[in-house]
Amino acid sequence: MVVTLTLDMFDQFFPPLFLGVPLMIPALAFPWLLLPSPSGRWLTSRLLTAQSWFIFSFTKQIFSPLNFGGHKWALLLTSLMVYLISLNMLGLLPYTFTPTTQLALNLGIAIPLWLGTVLIGLRNQPTHALGHLLPEGTPTPLIPILVIIETISLLVRPLALGVRLTANLTAGHLLIQLIATGTFLMLSLMPPVALLTGTLLVLLSLLEIAVAAIQAYVFVLLLSLYLQENI
Repeated sequence: MVVTLTLDMFDQFFPPLFLGVPLMIPALAFPWLLLPSPSGRWLTSRLLTAQSWFIFSFTKQIFSPLNFGGHKWALLLTSLMVYLISLNMLGLLPYTFTPTTQLALNLGIAIPLWLGTVLIGLRNQPTHALGHLLPEGTPTPLIPILVIIETISLLVRPLALGVRLTANLTAGHLLIQLIATGTFLMLSLMPPVALLTGTLLVLLSLLEIAVAAIQAYVFVLLLSLYLQENI
């Protein structure tokens, strides 16, 4: 019984299949169908106005500290932010699948973007980019050790990006699954306790909505900081 419950609990993190065909691609493409497209009219709907305000505020906050060279990444990182928020939010709906709980997908997004920031730094200012590997004033005996440590910390960055997003979303989904299962089991046995756990489940769901937005923001914010170091 314990093994069956454990397998059912983690089934939500396996890519869904339909007739043996993985549905990862439709799950990744579906958020774009929900976003309204801007029109050429002077008067737009409240949804379009709120979407435009959010994108403008986010872009201004992220790219104001960056040099002019980093503004070329505005369209890419803003689109990534909206896309990650949409995926995370849709994954909170019942009987849905969250693609961003897959470490392979998150690393597939993090590694190319991180590598792009590193290559930009090596192309535009190689001395400054390589200077991060060795702090100024380092004693001579510590130079090899510090170079190795800084190189490892540089290479770990994309892994940290992917693991952070995966771990936070996975932990939240597991907590919701556990509390929801306990609530339904205690509904007929101990209604007062079931009411308490149900209230906790609602509060946790609201917290997960905030986590879904915050983790997408942190993911893009860290990428912008890596970009700032290399421009």
